[in-house]
Amino acid sequence: MDSPHAGYILAAYLLAGVIVAGLLVLAIIDDRTQRKALEKLEAQGLRRRSSVKTEVH
Repeated sequence: MDSPHAGYILAAYLLAGVIVAGLLVLAIIDDRTQRKALEKLEAQGLRRRSSVKTEVH
């Protein structure tokens, strides 16, 4: 890149990449946390309503 703005463009792409990577890491951490909480609730005997089949009358 021989543009006078190459540094700015590269920095913007790097910053965007860091932000996207950070959001991805946060989403993965939150997923693991929610799955552990769900497993804990299911171990206590609580079940999700979506896992119970109901009959329509």
